[in-house]
Amino acid sequence: MPTPFPPYDPNGLDDADHDEGRGPRLREIPFRMLIPNLITVLAICAGLTGIRLAFENRFEMAVAMVLIAAFLDGVDGRVARLLKAQSKFGAQMDSLADIINFGVAPALVLYVFILDQARSFGWIAAIVFTVAAALRLARFNVISESATKSAWESYYFVGVPAPAGALLVMLPVYLGFLGFPIDRTSGFAAAAYTVFIGFLLVSRVPVFSGKGVGGGVRRDLVMPFLLVAVVYVSLLMSFTWETLTLTAIAYLASLPFGARAWSRKYGPKSRQINGKNHEGGKTASSPEPGDDPKK
Repeated sequence: MPTPFPPYDPNGLDDADHDEGRGPRLREIPFRMLIPNLITVLAICAGLTGIRLAFENRFEMAVAMVLIAAFLDGVDGRVARLLKAQSKFGAQMDSLADIINFGVAPALVLYVFILDQARSFGWIAAIVFTVAAALRLARFNVISESATKSAWESYYFVGVPAPAGALLVMLPVYLGFLGFPIDRTSGFAAAAYTVFIGFLLVSRVPVFSGKGVGGGVRRDLVMPFLLVAVVYVSLLMSFTWETLTLTAIAYLASLPFGARAWSRKYGPKSRQINGKNHEGGKTASSPEPGDDPKK
């Protein structure tokens, strides 16, 4: 039975999908193709619900919903690859959802919680962060579609990724839950911090991505790895705001070390060292002027 809705095709409709005079043919789509899109929709719902809860002064639930939205938005792509359900439609939808979950929702929750203490400066900071998140996501899409990539792009992000930015920018909220005062001074401090995170998003600071880490774990490290994961999750459930605060501070503290590691391995200094070593090897292997190479 025909419906008034346009047919869904995850990768767009080709000319072969159209019957002349009748429009596009209806075909069945495997349910696995819809699962990543459902996760993306749930992420959008969670992010928007977080905004509503913030307006209702239910801040703990608001932060929880924003973090859930960030989590769901971060796993939908992996689920799509796992189910072999990647599609152009899903990629576009995920990109549009990212700006809500990693830009708009954290900025509005932060503004209602503390940035409004700084009045117009707080609102400007929220706008700067949201726009920075949009620029960061646009740059990521361009880099992802680029045919030529540098070797280091497999191991490092260019700037802080948007999901991490959403986690970091909520640090003033975590501190507020721990009892730090919320007043005009802290509002201006939070506004400055929000702008700082926005600049980290659009910066060219190399940030270790973890993509280059091998897919397996050594057998003798499986048990310690599981125990560490259990300890972290247990701390997150028992001491939520303390754990999130320490996680955000640890992430910020790791940025200089990641940039230093990138500079040593891929930066200008590493190229100079490699160039000198290459020249030295040539010099050592080439005969001196006047020497007889047959001797």
